Amino acid sequence: MGFFTKTVQYLREHLGKTRSKIASSLSAVLTLGRDIDDRLLDQLEETLISDDIGVETTGRLIEDLRGAYKSKKIAKTDDVIPFLKEQMKKYWPPENRRLNYASSGPTVILVAGVNGSGKTTSIAKLAYILSRNNKKVIVAACDTFRAAAVEQLSIWAERIGVQIVKHKQGADPAAVAYDAVSAALARGADFLILDTAGRLHTQKHLMEELAKIRNVAGKQIPGSPHEVILVIDATTGQNAIQQAKIFTQVIDVTGIFLAKLDGTARGGIVIAIKDMLDIPVKFVGLGETPEDISEFDPETFVEALFT
Repeated sequence: MGFFTKTVQYLREHLGKTRSKIASSLSAVLTLGRDIDDRLLDQLEETLISDDIGVETTGRLIEDLRGAYKSKKIAKTDDVIPFLKEQMKKYWPPENRRLNYASSGPTVILVAGVNGSGKTTSIAKLAYILSRNNKKVIVAACDTFRAAAVEQLSIWAERIGVQIVKHKQGADPAAVAYDAVSAALARGADFLILDTAGRLHTQKHLMEELAKIRNVAGKQIPGSPHEVILVIDATTGQNAIQQAKIFTQVIDVTGIFLAKLDGTARGGIVIAIKDMLDIPVKFVGLGETPEDISEFDPETFVEALFT
Protein backbone atom coordinates (compact mmCIF):
# COMPACT_ATOMS: atom_id res chain seq x y z
CA MET A 1 0.00 0.00 0.00
CA GLY A 2 2.59 2.45 -1.19
CA PHE A 3 0.32 5.50 -1.03
CA PHE A 4 0.97 5.68 2.73
CA THR A 5 4.72 5.84 2.37
CA LYS A 6 6.59 9.02 3.30
CA THR A 7 10.19 9.95 2.60
CA VAL A 8 13.01 10.11 5.14
CA GLN A 9 12.98 13.89 4.70
CA TYR A 10 9.26 14.05 5.55
CA LEU A 11 9.78 11.95 8.67
CA ARG A 12 12.79 14.03 9.70
CA GLU A 13 10.69 17.19 9.54
CA HIS A 14 7.80 15.67 11.50
CA LEU A 15 9.92 13.88 14.10
CA GLY A 16 11.59 17.10 15.17
CA LYS A 17 11.09 16.79 18.92
CA THR A 18 11.95 13.11 19.06
CA ARG A 19 14.98 13.50 16.82
CA SER A 20 16.35 16.55 18.63
CA LYS A 21 16.01 14.91 22.06
CA ILE A 22 17.71 11.67 21.03
CA ALA A 23 20.42 13.55 19.12
CA SER A 24 21.16 15.90 21.99
CA SER A 25 21.16 13.19 24.66
CA LEU A 26 23.43 10.93 22.62
CA SER A 27 25.83 13.72 21.68
CA ALA A 28 26.28 14.51 25.36
CA VAL A 29 27.62 10.99 25.87
CA LEU A 30 29.27 10.18 22.56
CA THR A 31 32.10 12.68 22.41
CA LEU A 32 33.67 12.15 19.01
CA GLY A 33 36.82 10.08 19.06
CA ARG A 34 36.32 8.90 22.64
CA ASP A 35 37.19 5.29 23.29
CA ILE A 36 34.37 2.92 24.17
CA ASP A 37 34.62 1.59 27.71
CA ASP A 38 32.31 0.24 30.43
CA ARG A 39 31.71 3.71 31.87
CA LEU A 40 30.54 5.02 28.51
CA LEU A 41 28.25 2.02 28.03
CA ASP A 42 26.65 2.66 31.43
CA GLN A 43 26.06 6.30 30.50
CA LEU A 44 24.64 5.27 27.17
CA GLU A 45 22.27 2.83 28.88
CA GLU A 46 20.87 5.60 31.07
CA THR A 47 20.44 7.82 28.02
CA LEU A 48 18.54 5.26 25.96
CA ILE A 49 16.19 4.47 28.85
CA SER A 50 15.45 8.18 29.24
CA ASP A 51 14.60 8.27 25.51
CA ASP A 52 11.77 5.82 26.30
CA ILE A 53 13.29 2.85 24.52
CA GLY A 54 12.58 0.88 27.68
CA VAL A 55 14.67 -0.96 30.25
CA GLU A 56 14.50 -4.41 28.64
CA THR A 57 15.10 -3.20 25.11
CA THR A 58 17.92 -0.90 26.19
CA GLY A 59 19.54 -3.73 28.12
CA ARG A 60 19.53 -5.86 24.99
CA LEU A 61 21.04 -3.06 22.89
CA ILE A 62 23.77 -2.40 25.45
CA GLU A 63 24.67 -6.08 25.62
CA ASP A 64 24.96 -6.12 21.83
CA LEU A 65 27.20 -3.04 22.03
CA ARG A 66 29.28 -4.57 24.80
CA GLY A 67 29.78 -7.75 22.79
CA ALA A 68 30.83 -5.78 19.71
CA TYR A 69 33.21 -3.67 21.80
CA LYS A 70 34.84 -6.70 23.44
CA SER A 71 35.22 -8.50 20.12
CA LYS A 72 36.80 -5.31 18.72
CA LYS A 73 34.14 -4.85 16.03
CA ILE A 74 33.75 -1.30 17.31
CA ALA A 75 36.24 0.81 19.23
CA LYS A 76 35.35 4.52 19.08
CA THR A 77 32.20 6.49 19.84
CA ASP A 78 31.99 7.29 16.13
CA ASP A 79 31.00 3.64 15.63
CA VAL A 80 28.15 3.60 18.15
CA ILE A 81 25.29 5.27 16.25
CA PRO A 82 25.83 3.29 13.01
CA PHE A 83 25.90 0.12 15.15
CA LEU A 84 22.72 1.10 17.05
CA LYS A 85 20.91 1.89 13.81
CA GLU A 86 21.70 -1.52 12.34
CA GLN A 87 20.68 -3.33 15.52
CA MET A 88 17.38 -1.44 15.76
CA LYS A 89 16.54 -2.23 12.16
CA LYS A 90 17.07 -5.92 12.93
CA TYR A 91 14.26 -5.75 15.49
CA TRP A 92 11.85 -5.55 12.58
CA PRO A 93 12.45 -8.58 10.38
CA PRO A 94 10.51 -8.72 7.13
CA GLU A 95 6.84 -9.08 8.01
CA ASN A 96 3.50 -7.80 6.93
CA ARG A 97 3.07 -4.30 8.32
CA ARG A 98 0.40 -3.39 5.83
CA LEU A 99 -3.36 -3.63 6.15
CA ASN A 100 -4.92 -7.07 6.06
CA TYR A 101 -7.50 -7.33 3.28
CA ALA A 102 -10.65 -9.36 2.90
CA SER A 103 -10.44 -11.96 0.15
CA SER A 104 -13.80 -10.67 -1.11
CA GLY A 105 -16.28 -8.04 -0.04
CA PRO A 106 -15.56 -5.17 2.35
CA THR A 107 -12.46 -5.15 4.52
CA VAL A 108 -13.54 -4.47 8.11
CA ILE A 109 -11.18 -2.52 10.37
CA LEU A 110 -11.95 -2.31 14.09
CA VAL A 111 -10.25 0.62 15.81
CA ALA A 112 -9.79 0.83 19.59
CA GLY A 113 -7.95 3.04 22.06
CA VAL A 114 -8.33 4.98 25.28
CA ASN A 115 -9.96 8.40 25.37
CA GLY A 116 -7.59 11.13 24.29
CA SER A 117 -5.32 8.82 22.31
CA GLY A 118 -6.17 10.50 19.00
CA LYS A 119 -8.35 7.61 17.87
CA THR A 120 -11.01 9.55 15.94
CA THR A 121 -8.43 11.68 14.14
CA SER A 122 -6.43 8.58 13.27
CA ILE A 123 -9.56 6.96 11.81
CA ALA A 124 -10.12 10.08 9.72
CA LYS A 125 -6.55 9.92 8.40
CA LEU A 126 -6.87 6.28 7.46
CA ALA A 127 -10.25 6.82 5.79
CA TYR A 128 -8.97 9.88 3.94
CA ILE A 129 -5.96 8.14 2.41
CA LEU A 130 -8.01 5.10 1.41
CA SER A 131 -10.74 7.21 -0.18
CA ARG A 132 -8.21 9.33 -2.05
CA ASN A 133 -6.95 6.16 -3.65
CA ASN A 134 -10.32 5.28 -5.15
CA LYS A 135 -11.52 3.08 -2.30
CA LYS A 136 -15.14 3.30 -1.16
CA VAL A 137 -14.97 3.85 2.58
CA ILE A 138 -17.68 3.82 5.25
CA VAL A 139 -17.00 4.79 8.85
CA ALA A 140 -19.22 3.66 11.72
CA ALA A 141 -19.76 5.78 14.84
CA CYS A 142 -19.85 2.98 17.42
CA ASP A 143 -18.55 5.34 20.10
CA THR A 144 -22.01 6.22 21.38
CA PHE A 145 -21.01 6.85 24.99
CA ARG A 146 -18.68 9.84 24.87
CA ALA A 147 -20.39 13.20 24.52
CA ALA A 148 -19.99 14.62 21.00
CA ALA A 149 -18.10 11.55 19.74
CA VAL A 150 -20.69 10.82 17.05
CA GLU A 151 -20.72 14.48 16.05
CA GLN A 152 -16.92 14.58 15.89
CA LEU A 153 -16.74 11.60 13.55
CA SER A 154 -19.62 13.03 11.48
CA ILE A 155 -17.71 16.27 10.97
CA TRP A 156 -14.62 14.34 9.88
CA ALA A 157 -16.66 12.16 7.50
CA GLU A 158 -18.16 15.22 5.82
CA ARG A 159 -14.79 16.94 5.65
CA ILE A 160 -12.97 14.05 3.98
CA GLY A 161 -15.93 12.92 1.87
CA VAL A 162 -16.72 9.44 3.17
CA GLN A 163 -20.03 7.87 4.22
CA ILE A 164 -20.94 7.39 7.87
CA VAL A 165 -23.36 5.08 9.68
CA LYS A 166 -24.48 6.38 13.05
CA HIS A 167 -27.21 6.21 15.69
CA LYS A 168 -28.05 8.74 18.37
CA GLN A 169 -25.81 9.20 21.38
CA GLY A 170 -26.31 6.46 23.97
CA ALA A 171 -27.40 3.82 21.44
CA ASP A 172 -26.12 0.25 21.60
CA PRO A 173 -22.64 0.26 19.97
CA ALA A 174 -23.10 -3.31 18.70
CA ALA A 175 -26.33 -2.27 16.97
CA VAL A 176 -24.45 0.49 15.16
CA ALA A 177 -21.82 -2.03 14.13
CA TYR A 178 -24.51 -4.40 12.82
CA ASP A 179 -26.12 -1.67 10.70
CA ALA A 180 -22.73 -0.50 9.46
CA VAL A 181 -21.71 -3.97 8.28
CA SER A 182 -25.10 -4.36 6.57
CA ALA A 183 -24.60 -1.00 4.84
CA ALA A 184 -21.08 -1.89 3.75
CA LEU A 185 -22.34 -5.10 2.15
CA ALA A 186 -25.34 -3.43 0.50
CA ARG A 187 -23.38 -0.45 -0.84
CA GLY A 188 -20.39 -2.40 -2.11
CA ALA A 189 -17.89 -0.68 0.18
CA ASP A 190 -14.21 -1.53 -0.05
CA PHE A 191 -13.51 -0.63 3.58
CA LEU A 192 -15.59 -0.33 6.74
CA ILE A 193 -13.88 1.34 9.69
CA LEU A 194 -15.55 0.77 13.05
CA ASP A 195 -14.88 3.46 15.63
CA THR A 196 -15.33 2.23 19.20
CA ALA A 197 -15.79 3.93 22.54
CA GLY A 198 -12.58 5.16 24.04
CA ARG A 199 -12.13 3.33 27.29
CA LEU A 200 -9.59 2.73 29.99
CA HIS A 201 -7.84 -0.57 29.52
CA THR A 202 -8.56 -1.30 33.20
CA GLN A 203 -12.37 -1.21 32.79
CA LYS A 204 -13.23 -4.85 32.19
CA HIS A 205 -16.95 -4.41 31.51
CA LEU A 206 -16.25 -1.76 28.89
CA MET A 207 -13.51 -3.82 27.30
CA GLU A 208 -16.05 -6.64 26.93
CA GLU A 209 -18.16 -4.31 24.77
CA LEU A 210 -15.29 -4.28 22.28
CA ALA A 211 -15.43 -8.06 22.04
CA LYS A 212 -19.18 -7.81 21.39
CA ILE A 213 -18.66 -5.42 18.47
CA ARG A 214 -15.97 -7.71 17.08
CA ASN A 215 -18.31 -10.69 17.28
CA VAL A 216 -21.18 -8.84 15.59
CA ALA A 217 -18.95 -8.07 12.61
CA GLY A 218 -17.64 -11.64 12.49
CA LYS A 219 -21.13 -13.14 12.30
CA GLN A 220 -22.10 -11.01 9.29
CA ILE A 221 -18.77 -11.25 7.47
CA PRO A 222 -16.90 -14.42 8.45
CA GLY A 223 -13.26 -13.70 9.17
CA SER A 224 -13.88 -10.08 10.09
CA PRO A 225 -12.67 -7.81 11.45
CA HIS A 226 -9.75 -8.33 9.13
CA GLU A 227 -7.69 -5.75 10.98
CA VAL A 228 -7.82 -4.69 14.64
CA ILE A 229 -5.94 -1.45 15.10
CA LEU A 230 -5.04 -0.08 18.51
CA VAL A 231 -4.40 3.66 18.54
CA ILE A 232 -1.75 4.64 21.08
CA ASP A 233 -0.76 8.16 22.05
CA ALA A 234 3.03 8.27 21.68
CA THR A 235 3.28 10.89 24.43
CA THR A 236 2.18 8.34 27.05
CA GLY A 237 5.53 6.57 26.88
CA GLN A 238 5.86 3.26 28.69
CA ASN A 239 2.19 3.30 29.79
CA ALA A 240 1.43 2.49 26.16
CA ILE A 241 2.95 -0.95 26.69
CA GLN A 242 0.49 -1.83 29.44
CA GLN A 243 -2.43 -0.52 27.39
CA ALA A 244 -1.46 -2.68 24.45
CA LYS A 245 -1.06 -5.80 26.59
CA ILE A 246 -4.60 -5.61 27.98
CA PHE A 247 -6.30 -4.62 24.72
CA THR A 248 -4.59 -7.54 23.00
CA GLN A 249 -6.00 -9.97 25.54
CA VAL A 250 -9.54 -8.84 24.70
CA ILE A 251 -9.58 -8.18 20.96
CA ASP A 252 -6.46 -9.73 19.42
CA VAL A 253 -4.80 -6.53 18.22
CA THR A 254 -3.20 -7.02 14.79
CA GLY A 255 -1.48 -3.65 14.47
CA ILE A 256 -0.78 -0.36 16.18
CA PHE A 257 -1.40 3.17 14.99
CA LEU A 258 1.03 5.36 16.93
CA ALA A 259 -0.56 8.80 17.08
CA LYS A 260 0.92 12.19 17.99
CA LEU A 261 4.44 11.07 17.16
CA ASP A 262 5.22 14.56 15.88
CA GLY A 263 4.45 16.12 19.24
CA THR A 264 6.56 13.95 21.51
CA ALA A 265 10.17 13.44 22.46
CA ARG A 266 9.41 9.78 23.14
CA GLY A 267 9.90 8.20 19.74
CA GLY A 268 11.84 5.37 21.30
CA ILE A 269 8.51 3.84 22.34
CA VAL A 270 8.19 2.49 18.77
CA ILE A 271 11.20 0.27 19.40
CA ALA A 272 10.00 -0.82 22.84
CA ILE A 273 6.55 -1.79 21.53
CA LYS A 274 7.99 -4.13 18.94
CA ASP A 275 10.57 -5.63 21.25
CA MET A 276 8.24 -6.23 24.22
CA LEU A 277 4.90 -6.96 22.52
CA ASP A 278 5.73 -8.20 19.04
CA ILE A 279 2.75 -6.28 17.67
CA PRO A 280 3.62 -4.49 14.44
CA VAL A 281 3.38 -0.73 14.39
CA LYS A 282 1.57 -0.31 11.07
CA PHE A 283 0.92 3.43 10.96
CA VAL A 284 2.19 6.61 12.58
CA GLY A 285 0.41 9.92 12.92
CA LEU A 286 2.63 12.89 12.22
CA GLY A 287 0.42 15.96 12.40
CA GLU A 288 -3.12 17.32 12.50
CA THR A 289 -4.17 17.17 8.85
CA PRO A 290 -5.73 14.11 7.17
CA GLU A 291 -2.61 13.68 5.04
CA ASP A 292 -0.34 13.33 8.08
CA ILE A 293 -0.26 9.56 8.18
CA SER A 294 2.60 7.28 7.24
CA GLU A 295 2.84 3.56 6.86
CA PHE A 296 5.53 2.58 9.35
CA ASP A 297 8.78 1.57 7.71
CA PRO A 298 11.55 0.61 10.17
CA GLU A 299 14.50 1.59 7.99
CA THR A 300 13.03 4.97 7.12
CA PHE A 301 12.05 5.58 10.74
CA VAL A 302 15.45 4.70 12.19
CA GLU A 303 17.28 6.77 9.59
CA ALA A 304 15.02 9.76 10.27
CA LEU A 305 15.44 9.30 14.02
CA PHE A 306 19.22 9.53 13.94
CA THR A 307 19.89 11.72 10.90
